[in-house]
Amino acid sequence: MNLVFIGPPGSGKGTQAARLTASLGIAHISTGDMLRGAVAAGTPVGVQARSFLDQGALVPDQVIAALVEERVQAADCTDGFLLDGFPRTLPQADLLDGALERLAQELDIVVLLEVPEDELLRRLTSRGEGRSDDSPDVIRRRLAVYRQQTAPLAELYAERGNLRPVDGMGAMDDVADRVRAAVGGPGS
Repeated sequence: MNLVFIGPPGSGKGTQAARLTASLGIAHISTGDMLRGAVAAGTPVGVQARSFLDQGALVPDQVIAALVEERVQAADCTDGFLLDGFPRTLPQADLLDGALERLAQELDIVVLLEVPEDELLRRLTSRGEGRSDDSPDVIRRRLAVYRQQTAPLAELYAERGNLRPVDGMGAMDDVADRVRAAVGGPGS
């Protein structure tokens, strides 16, 4: 099963993706983690990405798409994968479509975690992780970028019939139960 998680920053995508992939036995591919690892390692892609991340902007499509296409060909993706953080724009969705077509695969389900913006601000400002991209001003820019560039993906995948909106509010276990039900996974 090949899945995508979309939702605004702070909606719990990473947490819920890790839980779901463990129960389904598929690979969890977090583009954020891949990028942060590249930034920390000082790789050429990491150096390039850092300037965008520090401003709360999206990393260029071609950089992310290359990372993702390479990653979904890894052995741990044989039974499926969950993309967490890609695609984030309509052009990235086109790049993903092309990559999956080249790999003779398709996208089964897109989970949209829905959380009100005031709750997102509360969650992100209280994380206390000390991430440079979690200052209040940067968070507001990230949410604005999400509304403008990522939110339109919901309409695209709804038109294709594979969007599954999930209420991201409440206890993590309750959200996990709703996510499993949306994808038809174990325990749903």
